[in-house]
Amino acid sequence: MAATTSSRSGRRSRPHSGAEIREAFLAFYEARGHRRMASASLVPDDPTVLLTIAGMLPFKPVFLGQTQPPAPRATSSQKCIRTNDIENVGRTARHHTFFEMLGNFSFGDYFKTEAMTWAWELATTVYGLEPGHLVVSVFRDDDEAEAIWRDVVGVDPRRIVRLGEADNFWVSGPTGPCGPCSEIYYDFKPELGVDHLDLEDDNRFIEFYNLVFMQFNRDAEGNLTPLENRNIDTGLGLERMAQILQGVPNNYETDLIYPLIETAATLAGVNYSQLDARGQTSLKVIGDHSRAITQLIADGVTASNLGRGYILRRLLRRVVRHGRLLGITTPFLTAMGEAAIALMVDAYPQLVERRDAIMAELAREEARFLETLERGEKLLAEVLSAGPSQISGEQAFELYDTYGFPLELTEEIAEEHGLAVDLAGFEAAMEAQRQRAKGAAVRLDLTLQGAIEAMAEQLPATEFRGYEALEHPSQVMALVVNGQPSRIARAGDEVQIVLDSTPFYGESGGQIGDRGVLAGGSSGAGPEVGVIVRIEAVSHQRKLIVHHGRIERGELTLGDTVTALVDRSCRRRVQAHHTATHLLQAALKQLVDPSIAQAGSLVDFERLRFDFHCPHPISPEDLERIEERINGWIADAHALEVREMELERARSAGAVAMFGEKYADTVRVVDVPGVSMELCGGTHVANTAEIGLFHIVSESGVAAGIRRIEAVAGPAVLDYLKERDTVVRALGDRFKVQPGEILERVSSLQDELRAASRALAAARSELALARAEALAADALEVGTSRVLVARLDGVEGSALQTAAQQLQERLGPGGAVVLGGLPAPEDPAKLVLVAAFGAEVIAAGPKAGSFIAAVAKRCGGGGGGRPQLAQAGGRDAASLDPALDQARTDLISQLS
Repeated sequence: MAATTSSRSGRRSRPHSGAEIREAFLAFYEARGHRRMASASLVPDDPTVLLTIAGMLPFKPVFLGQTQPPAPRATSSQKCIRTNDIENVGRTARHHTFFEMLGNFSFGDYFKTEAMTWAWELATTVYGLEPGHLVVSVFRDDDEAEAIWRDVVGVDPRRIVRLGEADNFWVSGPTGPCGPCSEIYYDFKPELGVDHLDLEDDNRFIEFYNLVFMQFNRDAEGNLTPLENRNIDTGLGLERMAQILQGVPNNYETDLIYPLIETAATLAGVNYSQLDARGQTSLKVIGDHSRAITQLIADGVTASNLGRGYILRRLLRRVVRHGRLLGITTPFLTAMGEAAIALMVDAYPQLVERRDAIMAELAREEARFLETLERGEKLLAEVLSAGPSQISGEQAFELYDTYGFPLELTEEIAEEHGLAVDLAGFEAAMEAQRQRAKGAAVRLDLTLQGAIEAMAEQLPATEFRGYEALEHPSQVMALVVNGQPSRIARAGDEVQIVLDSTPFYGESGGQIGDRGVLAGGSSGAGPEVGVIVRIEAVSHQRKLIVHHGRIERGELTLGDTVTALVDRSCRRRVQAHHTATHLLQAALKQLVDPSIAQAGSLVDFERLRFDFHCPHPISPEDLERIEERINGWIADAHALEVREMELERARSAGAVAMFGEKYADTVRVVDVPGVSMELCGGTHVANTAEIGLFHIVSESGVAAGIRRIEAVAGPAVLDYLKERDTVVRALGDRFKVQPGEILERVSSLQDELRAASRALAAARSELALARAEALAADALEVGTSRVLVARLDGVEGSALQTAAQQLQERLGPGGAVVLGGLPAPEDPAKLVLVAAFGAEVIAAGPKAGSFIAAVAKRCGGGGGGRPQLAQAGGRDAASLDPALDQARTDLISQLS
């Protein structure tokens, strides 16, 4: 069945819903031996990518040969986020931030013939697309693909288009797996014929299915060699297929997004079909972004100014900003969140499980942004007060990007002040940001970089022996010296070492890596030690544990046997902090809120840091109760039980897992009986009594809805107390009081300082008024008005404003007062101007706000205010006297 473009009234007869399209794809490939895979999280395991930006990303380790495939064939509907073209969202027919990519994958199983035959069968038989509406592209040198389309599938040769490397050759990076690809396009206007087909014509063609034939490996010189196992990676855009089958003019008007547009339109009191292009764009942005923010929060992302948290914050603020453009003045993000959950819950049931967290994050972030918008308005006022000739593109872009301040609103306010906005500069700043985003996000880097990572291909996994021993004989399996692979290292060299087995814990799960030494050499760890390697850090790189350090003595050669010795003191410290972290989470759940969940942690030798989801600060009383509860558990001397078990069994037993963390089928469970049970691979004390003491150092907010507690435990408590005792003793000596009297003494000094500051401010104000009173006699009679223009240095802005106001009142309704001066004569770059006009002066024409703005402009500044009272600033002290002289002349002229 051919799809046709139709009007809004034709929506009721659409042939397939988005849910039906998704299920038809998965069922089609499931019937052909593909294992159906659930969508992975938008927060990927891959540390090189912020978000899941492609359907194949969860299978990246399989394509690289780092992990075994889940099955020879797989199919999935993967949720994705891309923001590199965010400014096109709502403006084009098919740009999105959130989208679903339907894919079928072969890991060394079938190849081109099956992939192409099935893709055509799916498109024409399952989705019912007429072959006359389809066009395929192939790589210019891929004769095999063209022959399969033509001779096996039966595609009209006139509808096969060869394209270059930029369009039809997929690469993972400068080196690594790559191969040609073939794409299937839908032709909305087949009546135009097949001569000179231009697949870049978005009005006629839409690409909906991309087949990647991963068959080569590219080396550093650009040479291509065939892969031993050839792979298939495909992607079919759900939203694009919905547009085709539902016969609507763009992806936004499909049932995957349009219900959200209708929700937003209702909240704004508008009708989508009756809006102009700008209004429809705002509704499309709200509909698109509402899906994205809901799914991001559901996958554990919280708004912040860094990384994926910044992406979430930016999307949230764009929704609010476009809502304001449509006239929505009250908070509405939670309403959009509810609508998004209702729309997507059948495909993603976890949205209901995370509903409370989603709603809380939306409400908090919207409230924060509304405050930010107010700050943006104040910033714009500061920009205007400086008296610029125009609003620069950089300033307008900062308001837009940092504060979410609409460009249209910046232009409107600037126009009120007789200024223009540098739109070309704004677009240049916008384009620079787009290029930065594309450079960071448009490609997946699948290359293996770094010497150790390259070695990992040839080395077996490092065996960790640190749970049962802190000293262990090991063999050197890999050696990197100053960043380069080497067979030998000498005294002074910076090294990275991989051992066959090690007692050193590699940094992971928030716990810092162990410290210690490697001792021995080719002759082993005998009485005459041949080499000493000081290990300063230990990390994980894929399956290897990497020891970072420096050769202090002797030589180390590849293949040597060494004795790995963990620093016992450091290990005891980190064990105390790690077990205390588990106790802290348990206490928070018991005493504050059972729904509290970990958002991150750091366990090192000096302290512990625990981040957790909580919408409000923890009160001092609760912190004291938490500390008491934890020290009680320590005193109770609970023996820890550590065991391995199946993941589902551990969860059934009540073990706490970090949200969004990926776990193996068999997990390690750390149990403090009756207190805490968590999935954890870290090192711990054998008994809580070994911790000794626990003390909370601070509690603070680190992001919207994220709180942080920092604490010390075990030997680190003594270090903390010694430092505090030193400070208290020094303060006692300084103030000549006992430690218990320090707080009272500091409070007394603060009261004295505040009283002195108030007295000084009052004295300055009285001095300004006294000096101003002396000026009253200099007022000039101008008809029925009295004009006074004078300079008063050494007076702050508020005092100068008070002086001008009182002078005007003394001069009566016809009084016009303008005062200017340098508050701090030593700072000639800052001057203040004020104007106070009586009612008769205002009636005659002059207004204080516009008048003082003109005076300030002559001084390199700007400002304004009400008709009766206004204040401005300037930067050019040398122009102050001429500006005041001109102000006097202008007032006399206007009032004569």
